[in-house]
Amino acid sequence: MDNIKLIVLDVDGVLTDGKLHIGSDGEEYKSFHTQDGMGISLARYVGIKFAIITGRTSKAVSKRADELKIDYIYQGVSEKIKVLEELRGKLGIKPEEICYVGDDINDLPILKVVGFPCAPNNAVPLVKQSVRYIAPSNGGEGAVREIIEEILSKRGNYGELIEDFIAGKVLGIQ
Repeated sequence: MDNIKLIVLDVDGVLTDGKLHIGSDGEEYKSFHTQDGMGISLARYVGIKFAIITGRTSKAVSKRADELKIDYIYQGVSEKIKVLEELRGKLGIKPEEICYVGDDINDLPILKVVGFPCAPNNAVPLVKQSVRYIAPSNGGEGAVREIIEEILSKRGNYGELIEDFIAGKVLGIQ
């Protein structure tokens, strides 16, 4: 786990609570947890890249990904594994250097091939059986942050990273 170079996230049920809020104008609204954003900023500080691969397309996801400086964003993807393989080839990284966070059965193909498959606590049972780490929190409630902290704490020097942040050396979006 100390060799993770890329963290790939699903959105609905991972970065959000999985509920879809659609206004009468057809606009989709999503709630994101600020602690997940801070975790992403901390991981980016140590050189971990991020990708979002999601089946839905949403302006809210694009906006949040831009705020968090997510390196790669893929929306409207039906076959997530193909996108992951293309991205892996582009980056020249091995499957064991990837963490994927998913919550439902469409995430299973990726979860089976990455080095550190993870899920939020509210993932469906089949996903929970297929991962190495289950965050204590639900998606949209800080689960991504907990997974990032698990990864960073295994690398060592997590305390120093936090001290750097407190000292103002890390500027991130929350």
